[in-house]
Amino acid sequence: MGGPPRRLLSGVRRTGTGVRHVGAGVRRMGAGVASVRVRATAAATLVVALALGIVALVLVLVLRGSLESSAGAEAARKAVAAVPYAATLSVAPADQLEGPAEQREGPAEPAEALKKAAEPLPGAGDRPPGRPGKEGVVRLQDGRTVTAVDPDVVLTAARDDPGPWAAAGRYAVAGAKVSTASGPGMVWSRVSLEGVGQALRTLYGTLLPGVPAVLLVVAVMTWLAVNRALAPVAAIRAKVAHITARDLHQRVPVPRSRDEIAALATTVNGTLDRLETAVERHKRFVADAAHELRSPIATLRARLELAEPSELTREALADVERLQSLAADLLMLAKLDAGEPLRTAELDLGQVAAEEALRAGRRPDVRVELDVEPDVVLKGSRAHLDRLVTNLVDNAVRHAASTVRVRVRADGEEAVLEVLDDGPGIPFEQREAVFDRFTRLDEARARDAGGAGLGLPIARDIATLHEGTLVYAGGGFVARFPAARCHATL
Repeated sequence: MGGPPRRLLSGVRRTGTGVRHVGAGVRRMGAGVASVRVRATAAATLVVALALGIVALVLVLVLRGSLESSAGAEAARKAVAAVPYAATLSVAPADQLEGPAEQREGPAEPAEALKKAAEPLPGAGDRPPGRPGKEGVVRLQDGRTVTAVDPDVVLTAARDDPGPWAAAGRYAVAGAKVSTASGPGMVWSRVSLEGVGQALRTLYGTLLPGVPAVLLVVAVMTWLAVNRALAPVAAIRAKVAHITARDLHQRVPVPRSRDEIAALATTVNGTLDRLETAVERHKRFVADAAHELRSPIATLRARLELAEPSELTREALADVERLQSLAADLLMLAKLDAGEPLRTAELDLGQVAAEEALRAGRRPDVRVELDVEPDVVLKGSRAHLDRLVTNLVDNAVRHAASTVRVRVRADGEEAVLEVLDDGPGIPFEQREAVFDRFTRLDEARARDAGGAGLGLPIARDIATLHEGTLVYAGGGFVARFPAARCHATL
């Protein structure tokens, strides 16, 4: 008779545990939401940074090429424009102006001849484009006499380059062939690249602060957009995290948007509907089964007590008592799981603890000591608190070596109940496991073959129902309740 109720309540316990696991999973998912924001923001920022880097590189290369090409075209235009004027000039032989005057071989060209070469040509009222005045038109270039129409245009003997006059990297240079009175020559024109450098420096000055600023704006906007998109997920997570087996009637909020998040919320609510229905069926079935078992068990016990005393009768009576206790525990758990309203009143916790702790019928070799402060008052259900004290004292007596100590005291705004024993205690790693239903430690199984593992879970559920806590703390169990406070129904 003890097997079916145990399996039924195990199903309820597994269902409630499943709800807790769902809540824990949602909480873990909530912990990953921030990383989703970070990953999305980082990905968007990296993509934009890569795009901006490519665009900036292409922009610099295109701008440099365009400006250098424009400078080269300007130099070519100036060289071509100077060809008609340069054709009227002559280039002096190279050996006439090489070195100081005292070292020259042969007569030097008179200064008057150079000046004359620099004079405007007859009819030069219409000068070729780019022709300046007289100043700076006669020069020496690489040991040769050259004549230019402006400082950036020179006439040299025919050769492949203008020499150091047009330093590489500083000027764009263009040349044009010309026939002069003294033979073939080259008109060289140069255009400074300082404007190109200045334009590039301006561009760098704009890109260096501009690109990080754009990336910062992208990161902030992405973070805000993802945060707004995940806000319904956070609301769903927060709601599911607070749903337990006692309040499966609650539902997660469904956002108005018709997107995947709204579909997720709808699916979660559908799952909660099915879970609530299953849990309610389990609760009703367990409560009905426990209630129906009480009458036949009580009848069987009465018959065994009236039967002829024998060893078999005593063993059968012990089994019936265990079944009766188990049925009572099942009915109590069903009521606790159903969240039935409490009938509360102001109670003296010391009086409740003293009456239940000194109840007869326990091990005669274990002494129960009381250490009770007066006027430790709280509001609660007398029947539930009696059951809590009874379960804790029974558990302590069952495992004590010789002494159980029951202490009631006030600790600030809390009423504290401590049930201590001098037994072997509970290993640290199993101090929470003992509050699971139908859980018994190996030692307890050896010393208490009749225990069902429901006393401590019932005691904790009663403490939780009174907005209190129940934990194992080195040597015994400690329950804490708000002092003199009314409790709402669950």
